[in-house]
Parts: sequence; structure tokens; C-alpha cells
Amino acid sequence: MPAKLKTCFFIGLFLPQFLFAQSDSLTLHLWPQGAPGFEARANEPEKGDVYISNIHNPSITVYFPPKEKANGAAVVICPGGGHHMLVINSEGRDPARYFNNLGVTAIVLKYRLARDTNSPYQIAVHAKQDALRAMRLVRSKAAQWHIDPNRIGLMGFSAGGEVTNMAAFQDYQSQPAATDPVDRLPAKPAFIILVYPGPLGVPDSIPPDAPPAFLVAANEDVCCSPPIIQLLLAYRKAGVPVEAHVYAKGNHAFNMGYHAVFQSIRAWPQRLTDWLTDYHFFTSAPSIK
Repeated sequence: MPAKLKTCFFIGLFLPQFLFAQSDSLTLHLWPQGAPGFEARANEPEKGDVYISNIHNPSITVYFPPKEKANGAAVVICPGGGHHMLVINSEGRDPARYFNNLGVTAIVLKYRLARDTNSPYQIAVHAKQDALRAMRLVRSKAAQWHIDPNRIGLMGFSAGGEVTNMAAFQDYQSQPAATDPVDRLPAKPAFIILVYPGPLGVPDSIPPDAPPAFLVAANEDVCCSPPIIQLLLAYRKAGVPVEAHVYAKGNHAFNMGYHAVFQSIRAWPQRLTDWLTDYHFFTSAPSIK
């Protein structure tokens, strides 16, 4: 390879990481004093960096896009990890990088893990509570972070998809009588993105006001392609906008497709970009007709 082309190749390879590294970020705990009922555990340290466990003080890390790209949209991302851990790079920071390059503010959620060693938590109670609180907290910061409160989506991978389902279809209304002003805000996402979601949290039916959904999985994924089909049928029955991609190959945990063997899997984020564009999510008036 000629030296000039080789230089361009390596610049192109690392440019997204460079841009991501240059973007501003901050971390906030969901509750200033610690999770309700577990405040005494708030100072216990997390374990790991690539795979995070021992989460007792749930938090969000906010990654801001370059100012010249920012379009006011935002997405809360729930990584997977079987509720034992969080796959924070491939299913948290990588999708955040993808969204930042589109001008979208990305918020990676560290939720409590019900299947971690000696965990006192329950998936349908505490992980769901963390996702709902994250949506409300982000909405409370909308003006400060220059995002549109009506264009905040929720994304989940695998176990994070289960958390997304639990937060997207129930208990997302505002709580006007809450003493905490954050809890007075609605937690309903503008749309959801489910990437090989687990079976938990899939509702029996979809309400007519459910958020539009983008669904993706590999057919050979015996765990997590059935929930995609179930959700697709429920969405169609409810008449709510939905787009589903079920690829023949790819199995589980293909993440953002960067290291996938199959071209179709490598290209799935482009399908998501197309959907978000058609949805007008990058503008001030999102809608699907």
C-alpha cells in the first residue's frame, strides 16, 4: 500500500475514536444520596472497566457530540450482560460513539444488577427503577444539555433490552405529587431501540400510544430473536410504527457490528441511521407517517 494511502487508512480507522475521545462527558448518580433504600451502599466501589459489576449507586455517563454536529436529540443506552455485569464498551461506549457522530447526545446507564454475586436487587423492580429515573433525570437536564425533551429515546442490548421493555411500556407517567422534582417528569421514551433483547419485560400487548420501535436480532439467536418476533406482531396489531431486522446469521452479542463476520450484521447500524432519518429524529419535529 502506498505510504499516503496507508496514512489515510489509519487516520480513517481511528477517526471515530478520536472524535469520541474529544467529546465532552460527565457522570451523574441517579440519586444524589444513593438509590432509595440502599443509600448505605452508595460508596461501595464498582468492579471492572470493560465488564462492570458491583453497582450499588446507579449512574449515567453523558457523552456530548461535537457542538457543530449537535442536533438536540438524545438516547439513553442500557448495556447488556445478563444482569451479572454490564458490557460497558461494546454495548455502552461504542453505541455512544455512533450516536455522537450523528450529532446525538448519548447517555450510558449503569443500572443495578439482580444476578450479581449476593445481589439484593430484582430486575423488574430495581433495574427498571434505574431506567425510569435515568429518563427523568435526562429530561430534567434537557435545557442545560441543549437537548429536546421530546426527542429522548431508550436503547437496550440483550439484558439491557429487557430493562428497556420494562421502562418503555409501563409506569413512565409523571408523578406530580413527588417531593423530588425529577420524579415529577415523565419517563416515556420518544422511541425505543432493541438489539437482541432478552425475553423479560415483553408485554402481552402494545398500547396504541407506545413509542415507535426499531428491532434487530439474528434468527439463529435462540434466546433473543423470539422477543423481536413477539414485539413485531404486537406492534403491528396495535398499529404502532415499528421496523424489524432479523438477520439469518450473527448469533448473539454482535454489538454494533464492528467485528462481525457477516456484512449484513456489520451494516445494521446504517439501517438504524436510515430509520432515525426517516423518523425525522434529527430534526425538531419527530414523526413517522
